Amino acid sequence: MERRDWSLKALKELQFLDSLDDQERADGLVRWGTKYISNEDESLDFDLEIQDLERLSELYYKNLQFLKNYKNKMQDQMRKNRKMQTFLKNG
Repeated sequence: MERRDWSLKALKELQFLDSLDDQERADGLVRWGTKYISNEDESLDFDLEIQDLERLSELYYKNLQFLKNYKNKMQDQMRKNRKMQTFLKNG
């Protein structure tokens, strides 16, 4: 039962994070991954009903894509900021 409660909590937290604004969502997803998907675990052992497991899987992969896009967006903004700083410094 403890593993089931842990699994349901992970799903609920991921559903909540999916509803946040970009910055809060990105930060929360990093914390969620650290908490529930550690490198020390050999396998992910969620104890959920099939529909809940499908939802968790869907949210997980959706948010992985979000994090990739968010990272790229932040890198682009940093490049633009550096260009602007260089321009202002030399101008």
